[in-house]
Amino acid sequence: MSAADPIRLGADIGGTFTDVALEYRGKMFSAKVLTDYAAPEQAILDGIEVVLGQAGLTPADLDLVIHGTTLATNALIERRGARTALVTTDGFRDVIEMRTENRFAQYDLNMKLPAPLIPREDRFTVKGRIGAQGQVLEALDEAALEEVAERIAAGGFGAVAIGFIHSYMNPAHEARAREIIASRVDVPISISAEVSPQMREFERFNTVCANAYVRPRMADYLARLQVRLGKMGARCPVFMIHSGGGLISVETAAEFPVRLIESGPAGGAIFAADVARRFGLQNVVSYDMGGTTAKICLIEGFTPKTARSFEVARTYRFAKGSGMPISIPVIEMIEIGAGGGSLAWVDAMGRIQTGPESAGSEPGPACYQRGGTRPAITDADLLLGKLDPDNFAGGAIRLSTADADKAIRAEVGDRLGLDATAAAFGICEVVDENMANAARVHAVENGKDIAQNVMVAFGGAAPLHAARLCEKLGIRECLIPAGAGVGSAIGFLKAPFGYEALASNLVRLSSFDADQVNAVIAGLRGIAEGFVRAGTEGEIRREITAFMRYAGQGWEIPVPLPDRPFAAEDAAGLKEAFRDAYARFFGRAIDGLDGLEIEIVTISVRAEDIRPAPARVALTRGDSLAEAPVTRAVFDPSAGCAQASAIVERAALTPGVRVSGPAVIVEDETSTVVTAPFDAVMQCDGSLLLIRKETTQ
Repeated sequence: MSAADPIRLGADIGGTFTDVALEYRGKMFSAKVLTDYAAPEQAILDGIEVVLGQAGLTPADLDLVIHGTTLATNALIERRGARTALVTTDGFRDVIEMRTENRFAQYDLNMKLPAPLIPREDRFTVKGRIGAQGQVLEALDEAALEEVAERIAAGGFGAVAIGFIHSYMNPAHEARAREIIASRVDVPISISAEVSPQMREFERFNTVCANAYVRPRMADYLARLQVRLGKMGARCPVFMIHSGGGLISVETAAEFPVRLIESGPAGGAIFAADVARRFGLQNVVSYDMGGTTAKICLIEGFTPKTARSFEVARTYRFAKGSGMPISIPVIEMIEIGAGGGSLAWVDAMGRIQTGPESAGSEPGPACYQRGGTRPAITDADLLLGKLDPDNFAGGAIRLSTADADKAIRAEVGDRLGLDATAAAFGICEVVDENMANAARVHAVENGKDIAQNVMVAFGGAAPLHAARLCEKLGIRECLIPAGAGVGSAIGFLKAPFGYEALASNLVRLSSFDADQVNAVIAGLRGIAEGFVRAGTEGEIRREITAFMRYAGQGWEIPVPLPDRPFAAEDAAGLKEAFRDAYARFFGRAIDGLDGLEIEIVTISVRAEDIRPAPARVALTRGDSLAEAPVTRAVFDPSAGCAQASAIVERAALTPGVRVSGPAVIVEDETSTVVTAPFDAVMQCDGSLLLIRKETTQ
């Protein structure tokens, strides 16, 4: 890698578009190309050719390629992974189907739980038992395992997941089971003690199942990508961005693809956090709307909120517990099927609905003229005048207003007795309200008032909807950064080499064993730093966290720990640190109960290299109005009709220039719709600041 000025390239595969961003000599070059479902790597290669041509470089000039993808996520949501066998402890065959006692809809007598990833007939059990302290209570039945291995070999399975009770405390049985099965079955085998060494069997079993389920597909894809990059002439290393927002090697990603499930959205959150740091914004909500999904993330103190687990594909009004739990470190966000390609339809009660099904890139929205006949959000945006049919994606894709009109009338308008414009407005209102509801739910779950945040909007479709979303959420300011159309890919370039290793290990403070805690931390530190050192020799920063609770409670809270060896007398300090954290979370600590124990449940070590902070810039409110001689009719929700709206080239705006809504600010990769209640002001770094007009009076 070039020491002085490394040439870094980020590539993000989305459900509709693949985004590529290249950083070279302080400039950013970018491209959007339609995702190729049959060969996803082809879109990356096509995008690389475009940006290298823009920069005057060759593939051999690249020093680093950073990749993120939604392929693993989509494989889980659409159930398009390998046929997977689960091998588990006798008596625990149905854990992934029974789930937990939590009911996300307490009074719904007809509540339907999501189907388990692996059907019951593909789940096998063997005797053998590890205790909660890691002791062997019953020897592993190796003869039974050999029989199971023969059944798996004869069953045509593409992957195997192994999850035994309490293996996070003692992985010996899982490791031995892998040896026995691998001697008879030539397929990838994942064990829960390596994929997710945390307590809570349902979440851990489901996570190892998800890893095994997508592993063959992702390993094959990543191998093809590396080979084709090499044939293209690129000799640089390829790193993947994982769900926690750090970079890992391709080899690690192929072995633990479950870590990639939120890789693309993680890049977007890093991008938004970088924007927040640049402008000194302490409270930000990032809004990432692409072709297939919309993602919303809270960012406080320039840092995206993180968690040890998350849910894929929530099925019931975004309710926690209605999705597929994945127990890995992750940048916490809420994701819904609301993108430019999300399809609109009318349900049995005569209500307009949008998503989660998407037209994707094949065939795409009806207006793409690629064979799609059902209306998508992009069709509605086009019909409302938000998009220029002759200048979409920089003119690379010609949009057909007639095809969009026909699809919307056939699927929505005629069924509800609405003309095409009214139906298109209804579609956009529904998708905007769905996103607003998801944002409210996410904020409430975290005890926050979302109206107090500044929105940072990016992704190809977000700038089209951001102003209206701000109206619904009561948000007064929204930033549309430069390069917003490929925001996640740019975020990859700003991500550190980082990894979070964690393990459950129950330690009560009343019998605090400093040597035990130090040994756990040392082991985790070695794992985390090992992943970081695969990509950099730079200075490493570590964050050590204990997840603690009062004994008997069901869940833990994070408590930061000092990065130093512990001694026996540190138990008192840990107790006070926990009580302070508990009071911050819940208003007060619990006092006055004799014998109330405090315990450490899980310990986490996050290691990452130190990245330079972006140069700080100040927000400007604008002092001059832009000239806008060109106008077109754009439907404005606040007026309830189409209004003559200024059409302004983003590249023509200079810092401090104000554009008064209604207006559309156009660029190659997206368009920013400024609704009537907002003005837009160009910032000195190329960002656009949307400001509610009443705040400027």
